[in-house]
Amino acid sequence: MTDSVSSLLQEVFSNAETRLKQLEYHPNRTAWLRILQSLQRMGSLELSRLDAKILAATLEDLEQGFAAFQNYAHQRKITVFGSARLGPESPEYRQAQLFAYCISQRGFMVMTGGGGGIMEAGNRGAGLENSFGLNIQLPFEQMANPVIAASDRVINFKYFFSRKLFFVKETDALVLFPGGFGTQDEAFECLTLMQTGKTKLMPLVLVDRTGGCYWKEWDEYVREHLLGRGLISPEDLFLYTLTDDVGDACQQIVDFYRVFHSNRYVRELLVLRLNTRLSLEALDILNEEFADILDSGRIEQTGALPEEAEEDIAHLPRLVMHFNQRNFGRLWQMVRRINKLHPEQPDPLQMRPEQK
Repeated sequence: MTDSVSSLLQEVFSNAETRLKQLEYHPNRTAWLRILQSLQRMGSLELSRLDAKILAATLEDLEQGFAAFQNYAHQRKITVFGSARLGPESPEYRQAQLFAYCISQRGFMVMTGGGGGIMEAGNRGAGLENSFGLNIQLPFEQMANPVIAASDRVINFKYFFSRKLFFVKETDALVLFPGGFGTQDEAFECLTLMQTGKTKLMPLVLVDRTGGCYWKEWDEYVREHLLGRGLISPEDLFLYTLTDDVGDACQQIVDFYRVFHSNRYVRELLVLRLNTRLSLEALDILNEEFADILDSGRIEQTGALPEEAEEDIAHLPRLVMHFNQRNFGRLWQMVRRINKLHPEQPDPLQMRPEQK
């Protein structure tokens, strides 16, 4: 039986591979060939029933995630993390709801875990039209909140890892309110991805209740036990910011995209796309202050490179550099410096920081 299934899969994949190779100019041809070849190899592994079910569920998670966000690729989105156990009576819930309302009024969409507590507050503040809920199938505690429950804005994931993939892939800022093990897991995993260059450049803001000490004491722990023992570098502290003010949290996110637009690697080059061109004086300041994060050469201002000249952003100026791919905390620091170097605030109606 196993042999017949394996033979059938090999035949299907072989035919599909032949057809794909004929699509010489399809932009994703190489990627689809890799997908088919990987599935073909797994088809010959005689996977156990459990392994086959894991593969199937993972692909289904990816399929529904890609489908849900396909029409929102150019809309900036914010991920809100926090406890499912903090109800409407808590200051944290009210802060999260107010933050989500504030940031949605600036044109950003809000993504939450789709459950109750802080997640519900985020969806409620943003409103259904500006919300997504990335729910997780659990035997307890995690039902979709009433704001999004009966809508197509709920995505039900089987696995935490595929859910986290879309939280990070689709977002342009990470905002964390107080929470338990899940929130701490999300905080440290996001910081790890940022510290190791496995995510795009974006702000991570830790938001507390007014006058609260949850994140302040967390920050003290990080500084004393992680930084103090040499387990992280001083520059890693630039990866996140703390606030207990909703307006400040919103402004930090908007300001992050004031001049900076997005980043991309082209071969060994880091490309920073900008909303507006920097002066020669500003460029000299960057080269003086951030020479330590370059493997060689200088930070140069250019136009779009052929490999990353997507039509809708080809007109944007670029900063191009041989970044050493180690000092990511300093790189986050440089983005914030770039945003302060432009002498005039760009017109927000022209800049539209929420539009990718």
